[in-house]
Formats: sequence, structure tokens, C-alpha cells
Amino acid sequence: MIATGSAAAVAPVDSSPAPPSSKDPSAERRLLGFLRRHRFAIGVYLASRVLLLVVGVVGGTLQHHASLSSELANWDGVWYLRVATHFYPTQAIHYQTTLGFLPLYPVSMWLLSHALFLPLTLSGLLISGGGGLVATLLVERLTKDWWGAANARRAVLFFCVFPGSVVFSMVYSEGLLIPLAAGCLLCLQQRRYVLAGVLAGLATAVGPDALALVPAVGFAALREIRSSGWRSRASRRGLLGLACSPLGTVGFGVYLWARTGTPLASLHAQRDGWGEKTDALALVHQGQRLGGEISFSHFHGSQINLNLLVGLIGAALLAVALVLLVRGPARIPGEAFVFVLGMAALTVTSENVPPNPRLLITAFPALLVIVCHLRRRGFAWLIGVNVVLLVVMSAITYVGIALRP
Repeated sequence: MIATGSAAAVAPVDSSPAPPSSKDPSAERRLLGFLRRHRFAIGVYLASRVLLLVVGVVGGTLQHHASLSSELANWDGVWYLRVATHFYPTQAIHYQTTLGFLPLYPVSMWLLSHALFLPLTLSGLLISGGGGLVATLLVERLTKDWWGAANARRAVLFFCVFPGSVVFSMVYSEGLLIPLAAGCLLCLQQRRYVLAGVLAGLATAVGPDALALVPAVGFAALREIRSSGWRSRASRRGLLGLACSPLGTVGFGVYLWARTGTPLASLHAQRDGWGEKTDALALVHQGQRLGGEISFSHFHGSQINLNLLVGLIGAALLAVALVLLVRGPARIPGEAFVFVLGMAALTVTSENVPPNPRLLITAFPALLVIVCHLRRRGFAWLIGVNVVLLVVMSAITYVGIALRP
């Protein structure tokens, strides 16, 4: 029995905090904002990858003996898979062997494969493809700082359809090297010298051409010392970054010394196995070999080494780009220019690897400055020609041995 006039019962108030949401709305907004800001670069990059996937599928269909995985792991991809599977021999070997390839990319493939239980080829493609996307976003950021937003969009489009971008769709180490190089240049531009040195050090464990980053870091460090003095904190960070920049190459040399008895085992394999060496007259020798192959006295089109032809064209393109960087209105920071000069020196003096599309896209500041000097119609022609070259050259690269990336 309830007494009349008694107060109504009031439900207790739960003062405990609400359970946290499984999704952080602020993080979700940041992600959506990032995607909106970079939708052009992301869209262009993904479209170019779909195009190359179609090229690979069609090429495999026409070449009944070629599987898609073998196409995408052609050329150096075969060797990276061997490194990831068998690693390195225990003695210096003077012929073609895994010693000719640096470790960070295949080690990354092995780690991803074992972490996610993926085939090695797929792991290599994921690293290359993901790294290509990161490289594209960094290129957009850098070129926007250098030449403005309109030229940055042009640069992104050119970067994604340039024939050298095929490496982002293959088991090739540039998918790791180029984002590290671009990140290093961005950090130098922001005076984050230690991080720049770490990124350069990682890059030098990916490919020998990353050594061009070392003088770039050194240039930035010396510029900081000149502006703020030896005793400033920024100068000390610059010197520390410089000390870090070659650690990938140094570390690999120490490892080879312990494993094979010589820190130069990789150089021996490249020299004796592939005939690779530094020669100031390398381009002259390549031109002479190409001239001998197209001599009218014994011309046979199928015997022309396309790598020589493409390399010599790339050398001419690189020369034009350097002139534009020096004399044109489109300039880049000093450390980026030093990086380009280092890449140019390494490629034009290489006996067997001239400035081909893969190396030109690695030296991306030199490649992309071209877009700043073209009007709308000229730029449209540039993109159209490069799309055709990307399709044709990638098809040849995927299914044969006539043209390397």
C-alpha cells in the first residue's frame, strides 16, 4: 500500500562517463580532409596503375607463356626475389649473384610476406605500389612549394605517366627509394636535418644511386653552418644528419665484410657479373655500340639494343633539364639541385645503366621542371606522348628482355 501524498520516485542519474566511441571523429575528419586535398594526385596515380595492370594482363594473354606475376617480377625483380628467399652467399663471388643488390627492399619484402602470410611477389608489389603513391604525394608537396599549385598538378600527372613510373608496378626497389629520397629533400627544406639524414641512410641501403643524397645533405648542413655558425644547435643537427646519410651503404659494407671477408663484395659482383663500372666516356662507348648495331652494312632491326637507344635519349633529356634548372625561371632549392647533379654524375658515367626512364624518374626534380616551360597545348602533347610510351615500353619490359625499366 502506497501512502497518499508521498513524493514521486525519481530515477537515479548515471554520472559515469560515456564509453569512448570506436571511431575518433576528429581522426576521420582529418582523413577525409587529406583525401579531399590530395584527390587529384591519388586519382591520377591509381588510374595509371590500373592502366599498367591492363597492359600486363593483355601482354600475358598475347604471350601465352607469360604469367602476370612473372611479368611484374621481371628483370631486377627476379634477383630481389632471390635475395628475399636465399639472402646472400657467404663468400665473394665474381659473377652474377644476389650480392649485386642492396638489402633493404628485399628484407622489407620478406618481413611483409611473413607478417601477412603473403607471396613474396605480392609483398614486393605492395611495397612498390604503396611507395609509388607516397612518392606521388611528396612530389605534389615539393613541386607546389617550388613552382606553385598549378604546376604541381602538372608535375604529378607527368610523374605518373612517365615511362619510368612502371617501377611502381613491378618488384623494383625504386618504390622504396624514391619516397625516401623525396622525403629527405622535404626534410632538408624544412631544416629537419636529422630525419633527413636518417631517410638518406635508409635510401642508401636500397640502391647505390641514393648516394646522391649524401652531398645534398652535406650541402644543407654547410649552408646552415654558414648562416648560423658552428656552435648553433641547428648546425649540430645538420652535421649529425650528414653523418647518418651514408649509413645504409656503410652498414651493408660492414655486413659483407663479416659475411664474405670483404666489404667490396657487392662491387665485385656488379663489376665482374654485369660488367658495371664508372667511366667518364660511358656515353661515348654506348653511342659507339649503338652505331655499330645500326650500321647499314649489316643492319638488322631485331638486334638493336633498345636500352642503349633509350639511355642516350635520356641523357639528352637530362642535359636539357639541367639547363632549364640553371637558366630558367623555375628554380629548386640548392640541396635538390645537388641531388640532381649527383644523380646525373652517377648515370652518365655508368657503363651499363645510362639515364634510362627508371633513373630519370628517380632524379625527379630534373624531369619535372619541363612542365614549367610548356604552354597548354605543349603540355597536352607531352602527356599524350608519355602515355603512349608508358604503354608500349611497359609492354616490352613485361614480356621480354629487350628493354629494361
